[in-house]
Amino acid sequence: MLWTTSVTGFLCLGAALAGHAPPVAVTAAGLAVHALVATLGVLLPGLSVFGDVLGRGPRDRREIALTFDDGPHPETTRRVLAVLAAARVRATFFVLGAKAERHADVVREIVAAGHEVGLHGHTHDALYALRSSARLAADLAAARAAVERACGVRAVLFRPPVGFVSHTVALAAERAGLTLVGFTARTRDGVASADAAAVLARATRALENGAIIVLHDAAERDDRVPASLAVLPELCAEIARRGLTAVTLTDLRRER
Repeated sequence: MLWTTSVTGFLCLGAALAGHAPPVAVTAAGLAVHALVATLGVLLPGLSVFGDVLGRGPRDRREIALTFDDGPHPETTRRVLAVLAAARVRATFFVLGAKAERHADVVREIVAAGHEVGLHGHTHDALYALRSSARLAADLAAARAAVERACGVRAVLFRPPVGFVSHTVALAAERAGLTLVGFTARTRDGVASADAAAVLARATRALENGAIIVLHDAAERDDRVPASLAVLPELCAEIARRGLTAVTLTDLRRER
């Protein structure tokens, strides 16, 4: 899609400069469409504009995936693990490499409990999608090495910080052999102003076959407790009431 709009826009521009139709307005429109598609591709990774993104699971199975970003943290991640264990729910944790280095024991506990570990970058760079592919390749290598040292698992899944997927992010992930992961719903539980009732409402509205729900097991800077911890027991109970099963992302996308 992006290549189509790009080529169309620039062909229009070339024709205008050469003195041929289409007029400038059409050329401008073509470039505007290109810019719009590129922007939406970054902000909405599920569109898979820059590359394949795992944005949801099959719609014909009563399965969903709970995913947790920004950990590990020795207190809040363990609280999440305790709730998941009590509910017999499995999840996928997208960890930061730098935190995995500091809390390798927590990463091992995640894996030992039957959950999946993916990468969320080495550090939580808010401008991640704007970085060069070379810089991102180095970041992913550092994050993957940290996780592997911590628990012996070679991660194959990657959700970029903030969740944005640009051309350079997609290229770095492809070269590293990582599957990009998006989401069907953000709960906004990680922001400072998060309201627990609103977080639960967003999460429960998203409970449908194949859903991939973003939660947090730690704050980005470890300076607060994510709102997800207050609502996770009720969310797990609601998943069970609806006859859904929460599985890891690898299980969610596995062919039956």
